[in-house]
Amino acid sequence: MRKSAWIVSLLIFVLCSNASAHNTDSVFSALLQAIKQKDIYQDKKESRIADVKKVLQLPGITDLQRYEIYNRLQREYSAYRVDSSVYYLELNLEIANKLQNIEFLYDTKLNLSYSYWIRGQFFESLNTLESLDRNRFDEMPDWLLINYYESYKRIYLYYSSWEKDSNNPYYRKIALYRDSLLSIVPHDSQSFLVLQAEKLFESGQNTEAIAILANAMAKPIADDDETGYFTGRVLSQIQSDGHEKAIIANITAQIYGKEQNLEMQKYFYAMSAIYDIQSAVKENASMMALALLLYEEGDIDKAYTFIRSSMDDAIFCNARFRVYELSKIFPIIDAAYQEKMGKQQFQLKNYLTLVSILSVFLIGAIIYVYRQMKRIALIRKELYQTNLQLNQLNEELKYSNGQLSTVNIRLTEINKVKEAYLGKFIDLCSRYIEKLDDYRRNLNRIANRGKIEDLLKALKSTDFINDELSDFYTNFDETFLRIYPSFIDDFNALFPEEERQSPKQNEVLNTELRIYALIRLGISDSSKIAVFLRCSITTIYTYRSKLKRKSLFPNNLEEKIMSIGA
Repeated sequence: MRKSAWIVSLLIFVLCSNASAHNTDSVFSALLQAIKQKDIYQDKKESRIADVKKVLQLPGITDLQRYEIYNRLQREYSAYRVDSSVYYLELNLEIANKLQNIEFLYDTKLNLSYSYWIRGQFFESLNTLESLDRNRFDEMPDWLLINYYESYKRIYLYYSSWEKDSNNPYYRKIALYRDSLLSIVPHDSQSFLVLQAEKLFESGQNTEAIAILANAMAKPIADDDETGYFTGRVLSQIQSDGHEKAIIANITAQIYGKEQNLEMQKYFYAMSAIYDIQSAVKENASMMALALLLYEEGDIDKAYTFIRSSMDDAIFCNARFRVYELSKIFPIIDAAYQEKMGKQQFQLKNYLTLVSILSVFLIGAIIYVYRQMKRIALIRKELYQTNLQLNQLNEELKYSNGQLSTVNIRLTEINKVKEAYLGKFIDLCSRYIEKLDDYRRNLNRIANRGKIEDLLKALKSTDFINDELSDFYTNFDETFLRIYPSFIDDFNALFPEEERQSPKQNEVLNTELRIYALIRLGISDSSKIAVFLRCSITTIYTYRSKLKRKSLFPNNLEEKIMSIGA
């Protein structure tokens, strides 16, 4: 499938832009973090497997249903725990023979061939393939034939890795099977793009291959795509979209390696390893290749971390072929790592010796400083005691000042009341003298006229006294409210809504308010209040008791009254 030149250039630009935007250091940090979180991804995988196994416990499962469940389990275990994958494939082989289903039989054998390949059983893998009749594939779906061609291609790819001569017959067979795959894989699939890129790569057209792989990386695979193809995999073993991207990233890294672009090669190997870890894939090649590159560059720490992670995964998966490959590299990197650790330990010993010498001087300095600090501590203790005494004196002074302030406020209030009442008292006395003089003259006129009966009538009348009392109470009320203008509102706030006092239209204060006005002025004796209001002591006591019961503060109503206007 030929692309126009400008599309190829655009894809190359996008790929390089993405790689440069994520430099090698950042992708290495992400890979190290992914390695730390391998258990999390593994737990998700185990949880998914456990959910599938639960279905096997359901009653009445048919052989066909059991075959599908085993097939799902072998896909989950493939490239994760290959022995378990083989176990479920062997169970499916029995079911396929029992059902005499040729499609099931061929599919299971193809998957077995792949699992044997992972376990390093290449002879068994090839024998399993050779037991299949090529002509029978014409009766079955295309995806089985695709997997059949891919399986042979994978075997010959392994054989070719032992031959350094590029003209060996295995390369020709690989090319033959690739061409066969290109003829039957749908041209709009991701599989076709990867095959194209691989062919371009082997023919030296690296730029075009990278562009196509960029397109393949961006192209999603449909859930029902039964034609998927990736190097070293068959469709039934694909774990997730993450592993598909891992394979594409691995191929891209190989192309950059051929271009001698080590930074981009390391970048894509690291991305491939991250995708594999996130997919819980234990059979992988990118981590090992990345470790080898880092070792050759002298980055021993990262190389050891990555090769150790790759070895742990291969052993966990029982991927014997991968373990064999790692066993050739791991001792070299491990030896370099141990040598580096030895040098670091030697340097550490030298540093410890130097630190020990410095420690002796430091101890002497500490002793000297300790003695000086002791002297300073004694001085600080004396200062502390002095400060405590000063603080105590300050607290006493604050308390005294507070008391003086309270007394001053009270005296100011008393003076205010005294001044107000003194002025009012002088005015009342003057007015009462004038009124008494008028009253005397009036009586004198009546007596001079000889109207004895009118004189007796005037002397017996209480109108004059009542009028004067009314004026006196009005003057008292007005004077009190000038001193405590909010008294009525503050008083009512001490009672429920329905029990609040409201003077009549012609009153300033009613009797209840006047009683507590006198209490606010300090006249709390009921007998004195009774004389002032010209009523009995019993009446005053009744008023006070009734109001206490109705108030919101029956136990300390008069204390609340005394705080009004304070």
